[in-house]
Amino acid sequence: MSLAFLHAHDGAEPHSDAVWAVNWTNADTVLSISADGVIKQWDSISGQVSRSRPPHTLGLVSLSVDPTGKLALYNTLEGLTCLWDLEDGELKGSFESYARGPGAETTEPSWSVSLNPRGGTYASTGGSGNVTIHSAEPGSFGERRATLTSGRSKFGMHCKYSPDGSRVAMSSEAGQIFVFDVASSSIQAAYSSHAMAVRSFAWSADSTLLLSASEDKRLILHDVRVSSSGKPGSGAVATLSGHSSWVLSTDISPDNKLAVSGSADKTTKVWDIGARAAVSTVQEQGEVWSVSWRPKPPAHGTAGAYVTGGEDGVVRWWRSAGAG
Repeated sequence: MSLAFLHAHDGAEPHSDAVWAVNWTNADTVLSISADGVIKQWDSISGQVSRSRPPHTLGLVSLSVDPTGKLALYNTLEGLTCLWDLEDGELKGSFESYARGPGAETTEPSWSVSLNPRGGTYASTGGSGNVTIHSAEPGSFGERRATLTSGRSKFGMHCKYSPDGSRVAMSSEAGQIFVFDVASSSIQAAYSSHAMAVRSFAWSADSTLLLSASEDKRLILHDVRVSSSGKPGSGAVATLSGHSSWVLSTDISPDNKLAVSGSADKTTKVWDIGARAAVSTVQEQGEVWSVSWRPKPPAHGTAGAYVTGGEDGVVRWWRSAGAG
C-alpha cells in the first residue's frame, strides 16, 4: 500500500531561522515557533500570517495549544514561558522559570511545556528529568503546583499531557519515557524502548497510544491503555524503521490509522499504523523538526493533511491526493 501526499502550499512569510515546532489547531489554524524568536499564527487555506508576536531575543523551543485553538503556550531557549491569547493577541501570562531571587521557589529552567487540556495548569520539564505542574491562571501563572519525580536525573526532552488530561508523559535524553498519573502525581508506567534520546512523542486522540521519535532512527508505538483495575497496557508493541538519521518529530492522525514523522534525514514519512509500514516518503529541503496532523477528521476516501516545519524556516502544508 502507498499513499500520495501532495505539496499544497508554503507559508507566505518564512521564518528567518529554523522552525522548531508547528501545531495544526482545532480552530484549523497553524502555529509555528522558530529559532528566530518569533511565534506566528497562519491561515491554513491561504498560508498567510494572521497574527504574530514581537521576536524574543532567544529562540522559541516548545509549543502547546489548548483544545479550542484559542490559547498557545510557548517557551524560550532560556526558559521564559508565555501564554498567548489567539483571539485578542494579548499575553495572558509569562513566567521566568530561570529566575533566582531571594525567597523564590526552587524551580529549574523549563525546556518543554504542555498545556493541560482541562485548563488551569501546564506541565514543564528540563534538566532534572522531572515534570513540574504550574498554574496557568492569569493571577498565579507559573506558580508550582506539584512535582512529578521520575527518579532519574536525565534531561527531560519533551513533555505532553494526554488528550483526556488524566496523564502527562515525559521523555528523556537517555531514551526513557515516563507516564505519570496526574491525580496521584505518581509514575504509572516507564519504558526503556529507545537506545538514544527521545526528542518527541505523540499521544493518540483517544489517549490509548503513544508514539515516540528517537535519535536511534526509530519510532516506537506504545500501548498505554489503563484497565479499570489500574493495570497499564502492554507497552512497546511495534517499531517503525526507515529513517536514516534522527527522528525529530511525530504525530498521529485523528482516526489513529496513520502517523507522520519528520527526520534529520530531510524526509517526512507517513506510516500505516496497522500495517507497521511507511506508505509515503516526501523529500524536504532540510531537516524536518516538526510535523502536525490536521485534527479535523479527513474527508471520506482521503487520508487527511499535515503541516511540517524545519531547518529552512518554511512552514509547508501537505494533503493526501484527492483531498480538497
